[in-house]
Amino acid sequence: MNAEVVVVGAGPIGLLLAGDLAQAGIRVTLVERRTEESPLSRAFAVHARTMEVLDMRGLAEEVLATGRTVPGLLAWDHVMIGMAELPGRFPYMLITPQYEIERLLLKRALEAGVHLLAGHAVTGLQQGADDVSVHVRTPDREESTLRALYVVGADGRRSVVREAAGIAFPGHAVTRSMMLADVRLTEEPKNVLSVNGVREGFVFIAPFGDGWYRVICYNHLNGDLPDEAPVDLEELKWLTGKAYGTDFGMHSPRWMSRFHSDERQAASYRAGRVFVAGDAAHVHVPAGGQGMNTGLQDAANLSWKLVAAVRGWARPGLLDTYDNERHPVGRAVLRTSGIYSRMALLRSPFLRTLRNRISGTAMRITPIRRAVALNMLSGISHRYAAPEGAHPWVGRRVPDFALDGAAGRLYEALRGGRFVLSTPLVPPSGWSDRVEHVIPADRGMRSMLIRPDGHLAWAGDGDLARPLADWCGPAS
Repeated sequence: MNAEVVVVGAGPIGLLLAGDLAQAGIRVTLVERRTEESPLSRAFAVHARTMEVLDMRGLAEEVLATGRTVPGLLAWDHVMIGMAELPGRFPYMLITPQYEIERLLLKRALEAGVHLLAGHAVTGLQQGADDVSVHVRTPDREESTLRALYVVGADGRRSVVREAAGIAFPGHAVTRSMMLADVRLTEEPKNVLSVNGVREGFVFIAPFGDGWYRVICYNHLNGDLPDEAPVDLEELKWLTGKAYGTDFGMHSPRWMSRFHSDERQAASYRAGRVFVAGDAAHVHVPAGGQGMNTGLQDAANLSWKLVAAVRGWARPGLLDTYDNERHPVGRAVLRTSGIYSRMALLRSPFLRTLRNRISGTAMRITPIRRAVALNMLSGISHRYAAPEGAHPWVGRRVPDFALDGAAGRLYEALRGGRFVLSTPLVPPSGWSDRVEHVIPADRGMRSMLIRPDGHLAWAGDGDLARPLADWCGPAS
């Protein structure tokens, strides 16, 4: 074997996954076509649940230092979708370029021992009974083959891994000729994160916190231009003026491009020993900034399951739960992002007025406002299916909580990439290589077994050995 796991694609998703695996002692080869860091960034928002995922890896504070936090999103010039009421340590959105996330995750992955093959392109693969052969073209245009137990395709919407594994990617194009730019503004927008849709199109503005602003636009008059058509700064200024009444003194773009948005989802996230994650598994319009976030949470769900499989203690069917748990989440994200984009693209004055009034009224109702923030943006409410008879909390995200004495917090305990058993009881022996035992500061808390991705595996007051054996394999 060249590696136990080959990860294809060194974007944020591939880097997080490869780093998790390497920190657990898995031999990982990361294959990436690029040889240099891309200065371009399509993703820009980090939501609350992703911040928690990064906190579980000791990266939250470093990520926060790269961008600017915003309390919510102002839609249609008067409807505020706020994040301040979210539970947890991160009741906001962080606006930061994708390449900042990649830098931190690359550093972590290399320090953990990931073998990076930069400038290498995957051309195909074949699955065997016990391994996968990955065909790679080197920077010198030579052909070579890597062998691994498992392969993960995090290689984007045009994933070679997904196609080679025969995984269908059904869907359709939603919007064409959307414009994307990073610009300077002479006047800072009054509301730091906002979107407005008018008859001429829509404009979205987000601050990176370093003087640059991300602008995403759609012009109904030029909606059929190909992606290769140049973007004119004057068009961006004109459309922004229509949406906001001012172009904020827009100037000095560092890059501009056009793109089209699809709504597509892989029919399955697994085919034998091959998995897909991130844009290789799901793509959608950028409304809500959920693409990178959903992909990073894919990686957090898959990495510990691959560790269990490679190490030989995975319970039967554990790898199948990756598709069972993450496919419904991807489907929900496609649905909600589609709702946002269609609302922004309304051309009828009557329908836009109706949109503004209904959404404005709804956001003044506290339960609805909280539900939108929890369920449609932050990722905090995602819950995985639990087996029949399980405790009602099983499958949910476990909130961070204080541990006894100077032990810190739960999310700090999860940084080892292992299960965490939270109980004041003395745990049975034989699982210390896979399970971190902690004592909660609140001694009245129910005993809990928490998965490495921060979701609850088991809660109860009975025998601890049974859930440990069910989830973490036989005692060593």
